[in-house]
Amino acid sequence: MQVREAKAGFSALVEAAENGEPTIITKHGKPTAMVVPIDEGRKLYPQSSQKKFVDFLLQYPGGIELERNESPSRDVEF
Repeated sequence: MQVREAKAGFSALVEAAENGEPTIITKHGKPTAMVVPIDEGRKLYPQSSQKKFVDFLLQYPGGIELERNESPSRDVEF
């Protein structure tokens, strides 16, 4: 299915995936994407392997050292 057709019939693509049918989407005649049922997608990308952004930051090699400028950034009236 071409991208143009996929855009026009997106709900049909979702329904096909619900029914267990994968759909290959082409761009300029070359396969570029595939809409697959969720169970098939999770086999390729298990949710447990998806890391949270904070975990990614905490694993930064060498750690992160930040210096904080303690001076107020603006005048505050009380």
